[in-house]
Amino acid sequence: MISTVKQSAVTINGCDFIRTKSQTLASTRRFSVLPPLPAVKPRRSSGLSLSKPVYVSSVENFGVMKRSNKTHDQEKSCLVKCKAYEADRAEPIDGPDSKTETARRLKIGVYFATWWFLNVIFNIYNKKVLNAFPFPWLTSTLSLAAGSLIMLISWALRIAETPKTDLEFWKTLFPVAIAHTIGHVAATVSMSKVAVSFTHIIKSGEPAFSVLVSRFLLGETFPMAVYLSLIPIIGGCGLSALTELNFNWIGFGGAMISNVAFVFRNIFSKKGMKGKSVSGMNYYACLSMLSLLILTPFAIAVEGPQMWALGFEKAVSQIGPQIIWWMAAQSVFYHLYNQVSYMSLDEISPLTFSIGNTMKRISVIVSSIIIFRTPVQPVNALGAAIAILGTFLYSQAKQ
Repeated sequence: MISTVKQSAVTINGCDFIRTKSQTLASTRRFSVLPPLPAVKPRRSSGLSLSKPVYVSSVENFGVMKRSNKTHDQEKSCLVKCKAYEADRAEPIDGPDSKTETARRLKIGVYFATWWFLNVIFNIYNKKVLNAFPFPWLTSTLSLAAGSLIMLISWALRIAETPKTDLEFWKTLFPVAIAHTIGHVAATVSMSKVAVSFTHIIKSGEPAFSVLVSRFLLGETFPMAVYLSLIPIIGGCGLSALTELNFNWIGFGGAMISNVAFVFRNIFSKKGMKGKSVSGMNYYACLSMLSLLILTPFAIAVEGPQMWALGFEKAVSQIGPQIIWWMAAQSVFYHLYNQVSYMSLDEISPLTFSIGNTMKRISVIVSSIIIFRTPVQPVNALGAAIAILGTFLYSQAKQ
């Protein structure tokens, strides 16, 4: 609410507002914004309009109602004494709640910065590994294996709390793990064929698939603004695909399959995890382990140890022993950035997470273009910008 006052600050005595016991209780419950003041004669001229509420900037003291025969001031001691400021320049009360909120926002900021940083590092090492060792199925398996090992050690050493799960939990997690496995492998296959920036531009079209699947398979309806936001997403992705210098159908198809898989992962996750008391970090750890069990036999069938041995020998001859460090780094950073993103979900709303995910894609696209010196045409960059803008508008419209 907004009010207009004639001076920037004035001290207001709480006893001026006290009339009945019920009014006292009501005013103390919401002391951050004072209630409309009754038309009473003020004790001193302050130039303050008493017909509208004002915002409280600080509370000076709390007292109790006292009766005395000594002086008038002692007879009418104030329950609340505070300072009020103009509505357009109101300052928050410097109390425990504001400090807690500041700490929470700082924590979220640290989560976001860490999430983006780890994701950029992962994409850099992942692309380096795939350029020298083009086996996306094994690379995807190593990523899940590293995360599973990290969490098992953390549980064994009591660094992280061991989740309390049952058979029903794993049953509900199974379809989520299947979708997660498909999406993870498809994205890795895509990045093995095309530039990292192109994969992430196409993956920014995930909201379009989310709306289409929810509308035609689940029967959900959305506001018109949500449907309109899909136009720049689809148009931007299409423009980038048409103007991509190193376009590859396998890379394009992998990114598209990844979009669809992650949409179903989110749908299954929402349906299956209602009422489950598992933290975001442990939930992703369990998801990684189950996905690892699903992926390993398929990775062996599609590529196999013999191909891996020949490919690794060739990579070592070209790159040297540092290829081992690259493979370890991309595996560890993959788990860490996903773990932090799931941990942030415990602290923020889905809308804030969606905006953070959009900003993450921007940081990955820009950094990969700079590091790998990816040639980008102006029209291609325009398409990427339009698609990312559409993703941001989608997150706003869906709220």
